[in-house]
Amino acid sequence: MLYGLAVSTVLGFFLGWFFTKAIERVCAKVRYGTANRVFKVGNVAAAIFLALMHGAQDGQKFASIAMLGVTLAVGMNGVASEYPLWIMAGCAFVMAIGSGIGGRRIIASVGMNMVKMEKYQGFAAPLAASVCLLGATLTGIPVSTTHTNTTAIMGCGAARHLKAVRWNLAGNMVLTWVFTFPGCGLIGFLLAKLFMFAHDYLHLATALV
Repeated sequence: MLYGLAVSTVLGFFLGWFFTKAIERVCAKVRYGTANRVFKVGNVAAAIFLALMHGAQDGQKFASIAMLGVTLAVGMNGVASEYPLWIMAGCAFVMAIGSGIGGRRIIASVGMNMVKMEKYQGFAAPLAASVCLLGATLTGIPVSTTHTNTTAIMGCGAARHLKAVRWNLAGNMVLTWVFTFPGCGLIGFLLAKLFMFAHDYLHLATALV
């Protein structure tokens, strides 16, 4: 998984840079207003593509955790060989709600504060991230949608000029990513210990009764 995260972030940056340069060259003689109208529609298509890849990557992680919880609760004999529809629908619903509630601040930080993007860059970034996520999904490599999309946006900004990216803000985001792994591991360890203690306590109380 760590290899996938490293490759996807680097590849996301490179593809963001590449697609931005390619669009600038192809549309060099196109009127600014016409290009904006075209890429306004393209932004919607690219966002749909990215949303699909978001579900293909992060959705499977959530569904796997839910399936693990069901298996632990009812045992292997009570679990179907395929993901139940209610788990897939529940994960999709929760991801949509979470993106809708918390997405605004992330979009403001990444897509406005870190890089001031034109409409064609707003098309290039999700397209680059989606292509990278598609490759990872087809090869069965788990990666982070957020990391890939963020580095793709960095690549789109750097393609215009290195100073177009606020690297101090980008550095803070990368530092947050680094601390996410041990932080989540510690929280998972503490919760596991808590549930194990609760299980042992309930088992002892039941035996005494």
